[in-house]
Amino acid sequence: MKYGLKDSFLRLGAGMARLRLTIAAFKLSRRGNVAVITALCAIPLVSAVGCVIDYSMASLVKTKLQAAADAATLASVSFNSSLISTAQGMSANGAVSGGSTATQGYFNANLNSAPADVGYTGLTSTASVTRSGMTLTASMSYSAQVPTYFMGIIGFKDITVSGSSTASYTLPTYIDFYLMLDVSGSMSFPATTAEQTRLMEVNPDNYGEYPSGCTFACHFTAQGACSQSEQGSTPAVGSTTNPKPGGYCQGFIISRLGTTPATGTLTAANVNWSNTQVSNCPTAGTTSCIELRADAVGYAVNELLTTAASSEVVTDQFRVGLYPFIQYLYSYFPLTSDITGSPTTSGTINYAAANLASLLDTGNNSNLGSGGTHFENAFPSMNSLITSVGTGASSSNTLPYVFLITDGSQDCQTQWNGSWSGTGSSCSPYYNSSTTIDTSLCTTLKNRGITIAVLYIPYETIQDPNAGFANDEDGYANANIPNIPAALQACASTNFYYTASTPADINAALIAMFEQAVSTAHLTN
Repeated sequence: MKYGLKDSFLRLGAGMARLRLTIAAFKLSRRGNVAVITALCAIPLVSAVGCVIDYSMASLVKTKLQAAADAATLASVSFNSSLISTAQGMSANGAVSGGSTATQGYFNANLNSAPADVGYTGLTSTASVTRSGMTLTASMSYSAQVPTYFMGIIGFKDITVSGSSTASYTLPTYIDFYLMLDVSGSMSFPATTAEQTRLMEVNPDNYGEYPSGCTFACHFTAQGACSQSEQGSTPAVGSTTNPKPGGYCQGFIISRLGTTPATGTLTAANVNWSNTQVSNCPTAGTTSCIELRADAVGYAVNELLTTAASSEVVTDQFRVGLYPFIQYLYSYFPLTSDITGSPTTSGTINYAAANLASLLDTGNNSNLGSGGTHFENAFPSMNSLITSVGTGASSSNTLPYVFLITDGSQDCQTQWNGSWSGTGSSCSPYYNSSTTIDTSLCTTLKNRGITIAVLYIPYETIQDPNAGFANDEDGYANANIPNIPAALQACASTNFYYTASTPADINAALIAMFEQAVSTAHLTN
């Protein structure tokens, strides 16, 4: 059959129409798109899953390396580490000898003992141990490459992991405490107001000049050192009861005998003359004794010893010495690290402290001298006694602290065997307690790096002063009292001035001084 031209064009048009419909249908069809998209996304999807797996492997490696680094730094500054003693022997800050080698060794040992679950290559690590002041610091850093499996498809052959660890240890501070203890006559003042009243009511010392009673428990043993009178009924000094009538100072003896009763209106007949004298008086208000300030200080020192012993983090960290003074500084109980004795066991520093009042001015102790409060002698002696000022880094490199416990009144008088005299250009002869401490004496010690802590036990105003007694020493002493606190505060190192009057306050203040010393030593060295 033959087609004409017209028919051919019609057939061609119909074909083109069908083609257009097919193309349009293809364009509208969504069959097979998921496969196409999946094919197109396969590579990034596989790469993403591979990244998770590879990074998980890298994380396991870092965990293992970090654990080894942490263990290494902690071991380097642990209490039993040999680096501790090495650091304590250093005279200056800086790297601790052998520290980096030891820390690196701990790191390697911990890696070798860990499970080999994941491999790594190119491990590098650095370690250091340094001392700065009283702080010992161990540091460790590391870096390694972890091979990849899936990420290599996109060009990342490995993952770098790195980290660091730091551990610190505060070195124990070795401190020497030099306790300068005032045992001059004014420290024989009774410890409380009630005890003061009790002593005044029964004390015959200088009764002619002070008919209301003498408050000081002085105990000069020379005949005539204290004037006494058998006159009057208050106190009724019967020569048949008083063991040493006629001019011996009796106040201290009475304080060791006590009275019965312990309170109320008393006379000398209430003194327990037939009792055996106690060696110390730890408590006020008992019939067995009258507590003096020196007693209270002695027992506060014992509390300090107990606190120091319980605060030690290493053996022999603290040493304590007792250095009382009157005219001279006396090495009553030199520095010792054995501070755990008993107040009732002779030969221990604890026993020496409890019996501090036994050193109150007698007028016949050549180690202490007699008659005044001689800072002008005591401080130069203490300066000579402390031969070196260390950093506190070790038991052979100790940090010195001086604890001055005093009522603060400078007195340049001297007394021996009942004979009084004056000495020194800084005081007026014979005038009791007329000046304060020369603070340049303190500056000499502080300039060497010695810390001075001061506990001021306020000097009590003398009641009913007698201007005719001893060239008006009462008047000079009373007029000097307002000058004492500022002088002692200037003597003390910054933040180391304390004041306390009662036995409980003296005890609390001395403990606070110790705690302040330990805290400051950690911060500054």
